[in-house]
Amino acid sequence: MDRSEIQSKPRVEPYDEPTGGWGSVKSLATKSLAEGLAVSTIWNTLFKQNKADGFMCVSCSWAKPKDGHAFEFCENGAKATIWEQTKKRTDKDFFAKYRVNELLTWTDYELEKNGRLTTPMRYDPSLDQYVPVTWESAFAEIGRELKALDPKSAIFYASGRASLETTFMYQLLARVYGNANLPDSSNMCHESTSVGLPLSIGSPVGTIQHEDFALSDMMLFFGHNTGTNAPRLLHPLQEARKRGVPVYTFNPIEERGLMRFKNPQAPTEMLSPDEGTKMSTEYFQVRCGGDIAAITGIAKAVFALDDAAKETGRERVLDVDFIAEHCHGFEAFETFVREADWDEIVRVSGLPRADLEEVGRVYARSKAVMAHYGMGLTQHRHGVENVQMVVNLLLMRGNIGKPGAGISPIRGHSNVQGQRTVGMTEKPELAPLDKFAEFYGFEPPREKGMATVEACEGIIDGSVKAFIGLGGNFSRAVPETGKIEEAWRRLRLHVQISTKLNRNHLLPGEVTYMLPCLGRIERDTQATGDQTVSIEDSTACIHGSKGWRPPASPELLSETKIVAELAKATVAGQSTIPWDDWVADYSRVRDEIERCYPQYFKGFNQRFLQPGGFHRDLPACERIWKTESGKANFLLPENGFDVDPDINVEGHDVFKLMTLRSNDQFNTTVYGYDDRLRGISGSRMVLLMNKDDMARMGLRDQDFVDVETHADDGVERRVEGLRVHSYKLPTGNVGGYYPELNKLIPLWHHEKQAHVPAAKSVPIRVVRALVPAIAAE
Repeated sequence: MDRSEIQSKPRVEPYDEPTGGWGSVKSLATKSLAEGLAVSTIWNTLFKQNKADGFMCVSCSWAKPKDGHAFEFCENGAKATIWEQTKKRTDKDFFAKYRVNELLTWTDYELEKNGRLTTPMRYDPSLDQYVPVTWESAFAEIGRELKALDPKSAIFYASGRASLETTFMYQLLARVYGNANLPDSSNMCHESTSVGLPLSIGSPVGTIQHEDFALSDMMLFFGHNTGTNAPRLLHPLQEARKRGVPVYTFNPIEERGLMRFKNPQAPTEMLSPDEGTKMSTEYFQVRCGGDIAAITGIAKAVFALDDAAKETGRERVLDVDFIAEHCHGFEAFETFVREADWDEIVRVSGLPRADLEEVGRVYARSKAVMAHYGMGLTQHRHGVENVQMVVNLLLMRGNIGKPGAGISPIRGHSNVQGQRTVGMTEKPELAPLDKFAEFYGFEPPREKGMATVEACEGIIDGSVKAFIGLGGNFSRAVPETGKIEEAWRRLRLHVQISTKLNRNHLLPGEVTYMLPCLGRIERDTQATGDQTVSIEDSTACIHGSKGWRPPASPELLSETKIVAELAKATVAGQSTIPWDDWVADYSRVRDEIERCYPQYFKGFNQRFLQPGGFHRDLPACERIWKTESGKANFLLPENGFDVDPDINVEGHDVFKLMTLRSNDQFNTTVYGYDDRLRGISGSRMVLLMNKDDMARMGLRDQDFVDVETHADDGVERRVEGLRVHSYKLPTGNVGGYYPELNKLIPLWHHEKQAHVPAAKSVPIRVVRALVPAIAAE
């Protein structure tokens, strides 16, 4: 394997260019040529991306506007399209050449770089290789294996990529089989949102729509790398900034997307010598886990301004009418904020009082405020409370349920939110089980199934015997990587439905299959003709998506077809579900989704192809609160400002690690070694550290360090051979790449209610490497 692009000595230097701009254009041209695609070919494909008559991006889930740009894609969305449309193939000849043990030494990038999977494969332990099989034999054996197991011992995982149609069928397959073991990628990122928001406002998703950007007069961002993870959001944000809308960003690490931006689709901007649009009025580098303290400081400033308004007889700063009519728990929240000590707020947040008071002043005079956030809030031990504190701040001035305002969790994978909407959940109260029983002639399990953490625990202790993966790279994405990989080989059955090779495929159980599927961009032809699928974006809008490129291999099946065939081989005769009829015409599946979820999908087939899709009717958007109190709830953090109370970061060599994604990455998919927007190239085995912390420890740029988890649970978790580099971070905080550093996250170190891995506050020790050796990059 050619590893010439991996440097033993990475470059880390300041990157002062704006997000977008010529750097983005050059990156896409380079990626296209590297995948054997003519630039003209890929631009023709990209022209159809996120369009009503085209396909929806296979990358992030940001909103698809009704009136989009000529090219409605971003740099990372285009990379995902290029990555899927590569001319390279990981075919049966490839697997005949390499043994699995050899492939295990390859990096994530090298594995996927080989191209699209083409043929169903079965692992042969006598050869330590994958060998080709027929689809018929694969389905038959998988069905036999599943029927021989206790249904409670099998996991049905979904990564967030599969369509609404496939997901609806997949979760029904699991329930007919006899379990609700339905972990999904949301369990690893925004489950804190799914748990926190219903308690606060009665909705598990955000309340804004794309049109609200034009009506907002202030925006807040917490813990999100927008320039890498949702770059299309930068377009309406740039328009708002040009109108003079103030934007305040809170993030431990400076990310270029919320600093400077040049729109690659605007010729005048591209040709201009200026620095691009300043995207944040102020950018505050809050300490890891300091968000509740920072929000409390803002709220404290708002209360002070309201006090002054009352004293002088001016209009109240608080929306007292909204609070009286729509809210519950305000008095306790007011007491919490008023009693909070400014010195403690400053210490925990790492931000000056004057800065927080300035944000409070701007908030107090703004009429329509949006608050956007990402995993910088959700991936803490008290991530749910982080989310709820943002809601509290919005409720103070009635900024939910009106135009231009609302809560905006920025989700990750393209359909991760939609999968939950159509039943991909382990929680029985979130699925219409009575309707499933009535409509499809089976009795669904009523007990709670396993989410991601419970699935990992079951894999480690041996109670999980089978794992079916609908996309993704589960073993690489979860915490406790060392234990998971060791235990994975004890599974009886391991099945992956995938487009490309990844590390999870290289962890065979006793019976292991790799089932290659169509990508979303490819034409999906069934008995009634070419099919269209649907997805839900971060703003709860449903969109159609129709593939048009020829399949990467004539042997590929659609995900929907694969799920149906697995069902026929495993649970035939156990329900009245007409699997073949549904595969023949996906509109029939959409009719069933509408029948099971009429409150969200009225007129599904008639509406989902319209430009901009259609919005699910969310009661919170209309100020109807589906909570126990019947109102929007002010909820208090249990432990005050400490969002990670169960870890110890005392000691001169102990730090809080936050895991990061690069500009050349989407989730576990690594497109290359160029994290351009952070100025890092040549390697992912780096540790970013505050320069004063480095000086205190006697470290210099490019020194090798080893890191280990600082915990007293008796488990050694260690990553060796990282290059340390000075970076602008709060003291005591360090950064390193996901998924390489997932090995350091204990499985128990998760959000207390939502069980999301607390990957943004991992206690680690940093020591100088005893043997400076080139890292296995």
